[in-house]
This record gives sequence, structure tokens and C-alpha cells, in this order.
Amino acid sequence: MGLSKKNQVLFLTIFCTFSLSLYSQTSKFKVALDAGHGAKDFGAVYNGHIEKNIALAVALKVGKILENNSGIEVIYTRKTDVFIDLVERANIANRADAHIFVSIHCNANKNTAAYGTETYVMGMTKNASNLEAAKRENSVITLEKDYKQKYEGYDPSSPETVIGTTIMVEEYLENSIALAGKVQDIFTDGLQRKSRGVKQAPYMVLHKAYMPRVLIEMGFISNPAEGAVLDSEEGQNDTAKAIADAIVSYKKEYFGSGNSDEIIEKPSQKVIVPVIRPTPDDTIVPANAIVKNPVTKLPEVTAAAPGVTFKVQLAVSSTKLELVPSNFNGLNSISMLTANNLYKYMYGETFDYNSAKSLLLEAKSKGYASAFVIAFKDGKKISIQEALKKR
Repeated sequence: MGLSKKNQVLFLTIFCTFSLSLYSQTSKFKVALDAGHGAKDFGAVYNGHIEKNIALAVALKVGKILENNSGIEVIYTRKTDVFIDLVERANIANRADAHIFVSIHCNANKNTAAYGTETYVMGMTKNASNLEAAKRENSVITLEKDYKQKYEGYDPSSPETVIGTTIMVEEYLENSIALAGKVQDIFTDGLQRKSRGVKQAPYMVLHKAYMPRVLIEMGFISNPAEGAVLDSEEGQNDTAKAIADAIVSYKKEYFGSGNSDEIIEKPSQKVIVPVIRPTPDDTIVPANAIVKNPVTKLPEVTAAAPGVTFKVQLAVSSTKLELVPSNFNGLNSISMLTANNLYKYMYGETFDYNSAKSLLLEAKSKGYASAFVIAFKDGKKISIQEALKKR
């Protein structure tokens, strides 16, 4: 039996309401917050300060601040004192299709005078202290059931072997560094904390998360003064606000500031590669990248603000390449920028955004599936939103 006209209208109203609700949910900027350690994994313990408790308290405070922003959705790896496998922490973020992954920790050192904040991104390093930090955090896997089978090929005493456990390219490095830099800047400028910088290390929890991701060391609980601050309500509130402010700043720069912003520049897609090639300096370079479920949306606007130029970013690497077509799948007009000991390779240059999109299609046809358009004004990188802003 068919629906009456009245019921048809009611059905359409409900359907449209549901569809709009679904759209509003999927259009949010998703932040995965990971409180380090938990339950039987206490993390560092000094002077009565317990890392797992401080990490959870700050993560919940960060989440509460972010949840007040209707354009942000927060995903937690844990909200209580429970033990979560490292790989499951990353998988929680992956299943939610989060835009960023933020793992929150406290630092510790036998030298109780050590203090300050540092934020890590995923990557290889030859720095002994960075490797030791990764070794300490990665050793948590020994508490997991069947960890030898689950992390086959990984040796907890040798953190650099993390790269061999999964053939996964660090395709999110630049944006991870951008997020980490914002965290450190706000810690330094807003809280007047000592910055120990943005660093790279092979953290297992970061390696498995397929999005821009950072691991924040909020300070040293082994330092009596800094530990007391981190274990205080005021200290945790200040730290949480700093982290939340950094996340919001990152969202505004890369995803827009509105509550239902179209994601104009989603810079990194999920990239799996069948092979990895070690370079002379032991870094990893992507080869034959295959993009899974690309979701980049580009605006139809073409008029740029005065003085703005567009380029197509092809790749970021720690290896310096000669800017010749043979090194870039036949593409010419290649330029390069250097920042944070990394080389950013770009293709073409135009004042017109539609022309930039044509260059992007050409780059993708040459195998650069994760390439994306970037903008500059007077030689300084700006967001696509700002570049297309009417003046």
C-alpha cells in the first residue's frame, strides 16, 4: 500500500533532516586524542607523579575545550584508566578517519635537572636521545598479549626496526611538523615554557596512524618543579589550553575556520607503497605511491588575491635532488624550498587557481597521486583559503 501525501511529506522531512545531520557530522574536523599509557602501564613515575594519570587528565581537558567548537569532533583512545594496545590506539583514529592524531605524554630523565617541552613526529633519526625516548615508549608493547606475533619483525630494544614492520610511507611529515611546531610555539610564547624543539623518532603509536600525527612530551615529571606543575590542576588546565589552541590554529590554517568548512586543502592522503628504498642517510623515500580513497575537494573559485601565486607540491623528503625532469617523472619547471632539514619539491607556477588545478592533474598523471596545490604571497606560504579571499 502506498504512502498518503501527508506521510510522504513527513517521510521526506525526516529523510532530509537525517541527511543534513549526517552531512554535518562528516564535515567536522576530527581530532583523535590519545592519552599515553594506562592501567598496568604506568609510564614514568617520579616523586609521586604518575604519567598515565597526568596524560589522561590533560587529554580529557583538551577534549572538553575542543568539544565546545561545533566544527570539531573529538575521538578518544581512552577516557578512563584502561590499557590500550599501541596498534589499537592508532586503529581507533584510523577507523574514525581522523584528520589528526595527538598522543599526549610526560617526559622523564635520570638527570632530574632536565626540563622543557618537546613534540615528536614520526621518522627515523640518528640522534641517540631521540631513539632512547622512542625505545622507552615503544617498550610498552611487551605488556601486550602475543606482541611478538602482532609486531612481527619489530625489536623493542631497537626502535629503528619500526620502519620494517609495515611498508608505510611517511606521507604526512610536513603537516605533522606544522602541527608540532604550533604546539611548541604556544608552549613557548603562551606558557613561557622552555622549548626543546620539534623532533623525529620512530614511535610505534605514530607509525600506525595514517594521518598527520604528533606525540607531545608536556614536560619532565622527573624534574621536581616541572613535575609539580604538570600534576597540578592549574598546570594541567594551562597545558590543555595550549594544546587545544595549537589544534584550532592548525585547523584554521589547513581546513578553514568555519563550523562547516569545506575541506579545501587536505594535504595528505593514505598512501601505501609496495617497496621502500633506503637512502644514504637512512631516510625513507616513497616509490610507486597508490592513493586510497582520495577525498580532496577543490573550490570552484579561480580569482586569487593580488600578489598570490600557486604551485603544486609533489613531495617532501630529507634527500636533496637535482631539479631535472629525470628525477621527477619527466616534469620540468621544478622548484624547491628548504625547511626543518627537509626539501619540499614543487611543480609549475601560476597566478590562476584553475590553471593550478590543471597542473595538479598533470602531476597526478605522472604518478604523484598525493600532490596538492599550495599558495604563496610575496614568497611566503599561505593557505588556499587566504589565497582565494576576495580583497
